[in-house]
Amino acid sequence: MNFFRRIVNPQAKEDENFYYELKELLNFKPIKLTHYKKAFTHRSLKLVDSKGNPINYERLEFLGDAILGSVIASYLYKKAPSGDEGYLTQMRSKVVSREHLNTLGKDLDLIRFVKSNVGNNQISDNIHGNILEALIGAIYLDRGYNYCHQFIYDQVIIPYVDIERLEGKISSYKGYIIEWCQKNKKKYSFDSYEDTGNQSKRHFSVRVRIDGIAVAKGRATSKKKAEEIASKRIYYSMQDRIKGF
Repeated sequence: MNFFRRIVNPQAKEDENFYYELKELLNFKPIKLTHYKKAFTHRSLKLVDSKGNPINYERLEFLGDAILGSVIASYLYKKAPSGDEGYLTQMRSKVVSREHLNTLGKDLDLIRFVKSNVGNNQISDNIHGNILEALIGAIYLDRGYNYCHQFIYDQVIIPYVDIERLEGKISSYKGYIIEWCQKNKKKYSFDSYEDTGNQSKRHFSVRVRIDGIAVAKGRATSKKKAEEIASKRIYYSMQDRIKGF
């Protein structure tokens, strides 16, 4: 009797595993895996197609961001019939804020699919939200708008969009503090400077002054994050004076 060894193609096996994990996540059958592979490809791999165009998630992120915004806008329009344009815009901003999308991406554990030449602990925290948007873009290219809408409804709206809770959520502490200062005719400044210290990664510190008095300081890997940290400290330390002004 002749015995023939079965030759297993490692790439085919990897694609099979990817397909079934993706199917479980999406709750429908993906058709063209190349879209989803691109959605989880980090630019550090420096891949290009036959025309020299980069192969990574960034263009899909742009597409997914627009689709996500439209689905959330439609939902809020129907769910909050008494909300004016300003209210609806503010609520949408809270749902699609980078912080919120990062949380969603982490909860879905999308990082497990990412291919890169950089360790996960060295990649910006924003990658979680970025690849969520890229995934939505891939779904659109693969299955169309209706499948995108269903995925966003099942994975974003049902578990995370609570109108009453979001009404009390501040999307930008810096914006809130600035608005309070302007309304109360107070002078304010955000003074930033590089503050790396002994750390290899670049850091920034921000000192916030109100009417010439330093009231809070924040430190992070970007000026924007440092400003938010400092502003959040002001909000909680002066909550009795500024909350709901």
